Amino acid sequence: MVVKSELEKLGLSVLSVELGEADIIGSLDENKKEEIVRQLEQYGFEVIDDKKSKIIEQIKTIVIELVHHSQDKIKTNLSDFIGEKLNLDYNYLSSLFSEVEGLTIEKYYILQRIERAKELLVYDELSLSEIAYQLNYSSVAYLSNQFKKVTGFTPTYFKQLKEKKRKQIEDL
Repeated sequence: MVVKSELEKLGLSVLSVELGEADIIGSLDENKKEEIVRQLEQYGFEVIDDKKSKIIEQIKTIVIELVHHSQDKIKTNLSDFIGEKLNLDYNYLSSLFSEVEGLTIEKYYILQRIERAKELLVYDELSLSEIAYQLNYSSVAYLSNQFKKVTGFTPTYFKQLKEKKRKQIEDL
């Protein structure tokens, strides 16, 4: 809403604003682009104008959507899924992502899945088996091993840490 509002304040006709992307009617000269950058930076937004950066952000958006916001399970492997979504060769996407981000798409995906697992463990509404299923792990053991490799803790120990930090209302 902020992005759309600010672009309209600058006199632009905005078609849509989606996660990470704004479509406007017409073209922009360099002065207008600089004005947009200055305006949006005040709100903590970064304007990405080069093609490679846009692709990186699109990959991140796909992974985040897949892990944090989608209940759908992907029917293919991650590389095919991302390649099809962006209609680009996965080898190109993978090398570009690694070059710019310093880690592979797969590692980024794993980190996002572990962050989501941590979030679900803290909520304490699902069992470890349900979390593994929801995050598309083949087994609880696989989730547990990956969780420990990334965080240094087992999921059970992580959950206990959270419980120790919280005080019961009667203890306050």
